[in-house]
Amino acid sequence: MKRFVRNSPELKGRRQELRNRATVAERLLWKRIQRSQLGVKFRRQYSVGNYILDFYCPEKKLAIELDGSTHSDRWDLDEYRTRTVGELGVKVVRFWNEEVEGNIERVMEVISTTLLSPPS
Repeated sequence: MKRFVRNSPELKGRRQELRNRATVAERLLWKRIQRSQLGVKFRRQYSVGNYILDFYCPEKKLAIELDGSTHSDRWDLDEYRTRTVGELGVKVVRFWNEEVEGNIERVMEVISTTLLSPPS
């Protein structure tokens, strides 16, 4: 497994910018997972390697990525990013913004189940 750099100082400004410009879905999900509400700590806009992840749980090496309408034509880039982060030992779970906004309970179930499953 490759070693990875986390929260690189070079990406600090960009991480702060992304936190300040969070989407409705990001704000909604953050309210549900912050302050260890699921028994583990998540961080917002956390960098792993060269990528800034929407949400990251260091303890479980779990990333949650939210995709908006702009991602529908970037699927190949998102897939590459998921694979690259996965090579660093991080499991990535993706949701569409519409899923989070329309069925947050289902999203929370998937996240909870993923947290309980053994590492692959």
